[in-house]
Amino acid sequence: MSKIDPDTIAAQLLHQRGAALQPGDSVVPGIWPSAVFHLPGDPSNASYQYGRFHNPTWEALEEALSLLEQAQTIVFPSGMAAIAAVLFANVRAGDRILLPADGYYTTRALSDQFLKPLGAVIETRPTAQFLDGGFEGFRLILAETPSNPGLDVCDLAAVAASKAGAIFVVDNTTMTPLGQRPLDLGADIVVCADTKAINGHSDTLMGHVATRDGAVMARLRDWRKFSGSIPGPFESWLVHRGLETLEVRFARMCATAGMVAERLAQHRSVRSVRYPGLKGDPAHAVAARQMASFGFMISLTLKDGTAAERFIEGCPFIQASTSFGGVRTSGERRARWGDAVPEGFVRLSVGIEPSEILWRAVADALDRL
Repeated sequence: MSKIDPDTIAAQLLHQRGAALQPGDSVVPGIWPSAVFHLPGDPSNASYQYGRFHNPTWEALEEALSLLEQAQTIVFPSGMAAIAAVLFANVRAGDRILLPADGYYTTRALSDQFLKPLGAVIETRPTAQFLDGGFEGFRLILAETPSNPGLDVCDLAAVAASKAGAIFVVDNTTMTPLGQRPLDLGADIVVCADTKAINGHSDTLMGHVATRDGAVMARLRDWRKFSGSIPGPFESWLVHRGLETLEVRFARMCATAGMVAERLAQHRSVRSVRYPGLKGDPAHAVAARQMASFGFMISLTLKDGTAAERFIEGCPFIQASTSFGGVRTSGERRARWGDAVPEGFVRLSVGIEPSEILWRAVADALDRL
């Protein structure tokens, strides 16, 4: 697929189904809750054969995501199911895998507990030093940038240029294809937890994988079919509906996050702030070069764990929850999960609340500390 600008993609996404509609057809994709399809005679004559192989509702979502990614796309029932598919479809005994030491911890846990016993060699590096040491001898490299939760950034084009034959995978969950386009920067595979901003309403789990390599996509489709790691039609429909408003939600969230981050950096109760859009942030130069926006997530550190919990609980417009990317601003003290961050570290995911009203509530909660 050729590259097109994000505004064109956003417009085409809304009208993708229109060209094929017949008079009386539903403008909205349907929900097909069927495990079986009418299948007389030769199965190859049927468009749909069995619910573990195909479903029209997933396919509508995959078509929309393929337009957004400008690449072949396959959906899975969660972000971790998407990551697991990439790893298990491409890694063999003896292969070396490089993961971010400061990225989403479940990816490391999956690799340590299930791939390592099968003979894979798991290595990690911090995102900010991901290029150090080169990539010779690795079968697969997985980067997450900005990293979750610390928001460090690595240079994706530089990794792609020096990957030394490895499969280069990027977890793009924190940015979505509207904020960062890893495939255009040289990545082989992109994974994304659509549970987050792509769906945007915190009401279902979903993930996808995108690639421009047909052989890789064929392996992923086989993995999904044989492992049974399939999404449900109702969940697929919800994500498709959420995807249609991604562009307006994402723009609002990122704009508000930029404003909030600048003001947090000046507040007396805040010890440090990480946001790639801040000119003094260590990640700013690389982020400005490879990202279309600076995202909706902010990391801030308060005095201690008690102050962090009081801040989250004391702000009426911060939802205490462990996910991010939804329409409601959410906050979480990540040290409670064992992340290597200070006790007072808060991951803040900015939602779509009116900007100044959100800031006043955040500032009031900080003032009360």
